[in-house]
Amino acid sequence: MIDDTKDILAELIAFPTVSTDSNLHMIQWLAQRLGDLGAQVEIWYDASGNKANLFATLGPMRDGGIVLSGHSDVVPVADQDWTTDPFEMVERDGKWYGRGACDMKGFIAAVMAMAPRYAALDLQRPLHFAFTYDEETGCLGAQALAEQLAEQGIRPAVAIIGEPTMMKIIEGHKGCCEYSTHFTGLEGHGSSPDLGVNAVEYAVRFVGRLMELKDELKPRAPANSRFDPPWTTINTGALIGGVAHNVIPGKARVDWEMRPVQKSDMTFVKDAVHDYVTRVLEPAMQEFYPDAGIETEVIGEVGGLEPMEPSEARELVSALTGGNDVGVVPFGTEAGIFQDIGMSVVVCGPGSIAQAHKPDEFVAVEQMEQCLDMLERLCAKLV
Repeated sequence: MIDDTKDILAELIAFPTVSTDSNLHMIQWLAQRLGDLGAQVEIWYDASGNKANLFATLGPMRDGGIVLSGHSDVVPVADQDWTTDPFEMVERDGKWYGRGACDMKGFIAAVMAMAPRYAALDLQRPLHFAFTYDEETGCLGAQALAEQLAEQGIRPAVAIIGEPTMMKIIEGHKGCCEYSTHFTGLEGHGSSPDLGVNAVEYAVRFVGRLMELKDELKPRAPANSRFDPPWTTINTGALIGGVAHNVIPGKARVDWEMRPVQKSDMTFVKDAVHDYVTRVLEPAMQEFYPDAGIETEVIGEVGGLEPMEPSEARELVSALTGGNDVGVVPFGTEAGIFQDIGMSVVVCGPGSIAQAHKPDEFVAVEQMEQCLDMLERLCAKLV
C-alpha cells in the first residue's frame, strides 16, 4: 500500500494547484479514479468555472456517513529557495519532498490508495470523499461545499480533516478572519496638509484602534481556554499607501487578521471596528471632503473548531490510531465549516505543520505509514 501511496502522491504533486490557478486537472483525475471504483461522484464548480470541489460517495446513500477531507490547493513557490523542482516528488532520507507533500496532498494520496480497499467492502455506512479548492485563501471551497451539502440534504455524521498534525488528534483550533480596510481621502501637496484628507494618517489611527482591541481581548479569554495564547488575537499584516514624500496620500489600505477562540469575540471586534469607523474616523474625514470614506473588504471569515462533548469523531479516531492525547492548535483548517453544518469533526493527518508553506516541504514515510494504518482500521467501522 505504501508504494501505491507514493505513486499517487507523485501524481498529485505534479499538478501545480497553487491557489491562484485552476485545480481542475487534479479534481478530474481524482474523480476518474473514484468513478472507476463505482463511487457516486459530484464535481461542483465555482463561479469562474476554473476551480471545483469533488464530493464522492461509496456505499449506501443515507445519513450518518464518514467524510475524509482534504484541500487540493497549495501555496505558491515563488521566491522560495527549493533544492529540487517543487512539482516533482523526490524521495530522500525517508522523506517525500514536493509542494503539498504534507499540506495536504499526502493525506489525499493515502485516502486514494485505500479507496479500492473501501470499494471492495460491503459498506453499511457511507464513506464520503471531499476534496476542496481555495483552502489557503479563505476556505472558499469548503464554504461552497457546505452549502451544496445542505441544499442537497446530504448529512454525514463525522469528518476527518487530514491536515498535518503528526497523526495527533486535534479537536479544536482558532478561527481565521482576514480583512482589507480601504481608506479614500483627498490628495494634495504636502506643503498644505490642511487642504487634503490624508488617507495614510487615518489608516494609522485605525491600526491604533486595532492595537487597543488586542489588549481588550485578553481578559475575554475563556477560563478553560487551551489555546496558546488563550485569547483571540489580532495582527496587522500591512499598511500600504502614499506615492511620495511631498504628496498627501489619497488612498491607503490596512490588511489585518483576527484569530478568534470563540464566535462572540468575532462579533465584539467587528462591532468595535464598525463603531470606531462610523462614529470617529469617517465623520472627521468627511467634514472636509464629503466623498472620503472607509470600506472593509472581507477576504475570508472562517470560524474555529470548537471542542465538543460528546464527540463521535474523537472517539472514532482515537480507536483508529490508539491515541489518547487530544489537543488544540492555533492554525486554522476547514474543520469548523463542517462542524457548523452538524458534523462531529477532528483534524488528524500525516506530516508536520512546521513543514507547510516552506521550501523543500516534505512528509516522512513513517508518517504516511501511520496514516495508512489509521485508514486501514477504518474498514472495520464501515461494514
